[in-house]
Amino acid sequence: MNQEPSKSSEKAAAAPPAPGFFGTGAPLALPPRVPKQRYRRAQSNIPDDKRDRVRLQRAAAEHVRRSGAVPPLTMQELREHSARVLDELGLDRKYQNYAAILVSNWAWRDTLARIPYDRRLLLLPKCLRVEDKCPAPFDEFGLLCKECGLCSIQDLTVEAERLGYAVLVAEGSAIVRQMIETGKIEAVVGVSCINVLEKCFPHMEAAAIPGMAIPLLQDDCINTTVDLDWVWDVIHLTSEDKAYRLDLDALKSEVQGWFEKDRLAELLGEPGDDTARLARDWLAKAGKRWRPYLATCAYLSLWRGRCEESPAASPDLRKLAVAVECFHKASLVHDDIEDGDETRYGERTLHAEVGVPVALNVGDFLLGEGYRLLGELSVDAGVRVEMLRVAAAGHVTLSRGQGQELLWARAPGPLGSMEVLDIFRKKTAPAFEVALRLGAFLGGADDATHDVLRKYSEALGIAYQIRDDVEDYGGEGDSNDLEDLRPSLVLAIAHKRAEGDAERELVGALFRGERRYAEVAGELRRILDARGVLEKADDLLEAYKEEAIRSLRFLSNATLKGLLRRVVGKIFGERLLEGYCSEYEARNAASRAAGAEAPLGSR
Repeated sequence: MNQEPSKSSEKAAAAPPAPGFFGTGAPLALPPRVPKQRYRRAQSNIPDDKRDRVRLQRAAAEHVRRSGAVPPLTMQELREHSARVLDELGLDRKYQNYAAILVSNWAWRDTLARIPYDRRLLLLPKCLRVEDKCPAPFDEFGLLCKECGLCSIQDLTVEAERLGYAVLVAEGSAIVRQMIETGKIEAVVGVSCINVLEKCFPHMEAAAIPGMAIPLLQDDCINTTVDLDWVWDVIHLTSEDKAYRLDLDALKSEVQGWFEKDRLAELLGEPGDDTARLARDWLAKAGKRWRPYLATCAYLSLWRGRCEESPAASPDLRKLAVAVECFHKASLVHDDIEDGDETRYGERTLHAEVGVPVALNVGDFLLGEGYRLLGELSVDAGVRVEMLRVAAAGHVTLSRGQGQELLWARAPGPLGSMEVLDIFRKKTAPAFEVALRLGAFLGGADDATHDVLRKYSEALGIAYQIRDDVEDYGGEGDSNDLEDLRPSLVLAIAHKRAEGDAERELVGALFRGERRYAEVAGELRRILDARGVLEKADDLLEAYKEEAIRSLRFLSNATLKGLLRRVVGKIFGERLLEGYCSEYEARNAASRAAGAEAPLGSR
């Protein structure tokens, strides 16, 4: 695959890296806080576990594909289809109405994707607001949002209107019918409770209006929750995005398969000596493969944006993916030595197995292999130079971040949150940027796309490291920064929020290595709980995830944009969300007045 040199490759040859390259020049700024739903138990006819809802959604999509269901589907047809989906999964028939909505959504999906944004209506329920704090008034059309930032209505409304949607924050089917009758609305995206969706469905089906609905998880009309990521996905659905049909789980499995020993030998040949064998074994060891996966996603989405079918996994693509993983595995070898870690992936680290000198050499060998593979790619010489430049700049930045941490460890002391986040930016974000931009170079991306990928990678990398910090505290991570004396966002927040000399001294002693986490775990837990430390860390995680998504707003390639939005969900997993209606609201209000409302979370 030969390409003409890009403008960015010409600039790369002519000038050194700009001051902001890999986030090393501009000061780190915190992203805006994201409104966050608090967990409420789903009502009894909706699965409470997000993983079950995702499983049901995927099964509905596969059933629609297999059965060839053509919309509009009658209620009887939906009952038949949804019953089969539930039976296939072994789920209770009490979820049938919920499953029917998912089947209907997937039947309409391709049709709705072809309708321009400015011919769609987004209907949101006012019960998503924080009722006791919401300052917004109502008129005959519904809620007049004051954009206070307390709930998700503002963000959804602003983004939908930017795209061209008509947006109403209202309840009931009458307004929907009136909007449709004007002839200006050709499709409806609605968020509502199952009860109201059932009432709206006959009107939609009779008019054959394409519609997709995201059910609220409760129907009690106050402080309700919804699968917000599903709402965002449907809002942005467009036929220009050819990525939404991609099975990201299957793609992840395919990339994982490239690192099996026989597949590596097929691409790289047999190891020629013991150093190469050790490096190959380490490369094939367990790992999440997020970085080669990201490189593959960037490449495939750019090509898929130009044609209906994705290209086969060419040797060049596989070489690029392996090169990216070589860089990552080399950094792990060196990190484990520098940090004194004895285990990785539940096994002994390489240096614990073969000694520090040999492990250092294997890490260096993997770096060389990565650069060798990049040099062998069948791309224009100017593009190859820029790919090498991006990889090298990533390593320099990563080394600066690692050096900042190692030098701090020589004389440890309390760090502020911004100092810890800046280390995260330098240590973790460059690996994401290198992976994405190398894939983008191979896919022929323009300069504007690379600018977006820089911003996306920085936010994604920081979010990734924040999550690791939180998982360390919960005992879910591979290591524990609290135990191993590394810069910890959790400790930084705790130190700032500590009240009284005793709390501040305990957290400071942990920072300085004068106390061990295991000795004071109970007391630290009390401090973290009392001062809302983990909640604050989670707020930052959500803010950086949202920052990554917002950075894609002006990406011109719809396929790449759609895929990278979905990748955020893949990397951070499915979370149990902490997180129309007049007659139902009246019923529920009456119940509450009579003291009949179930306690929050007890439905």
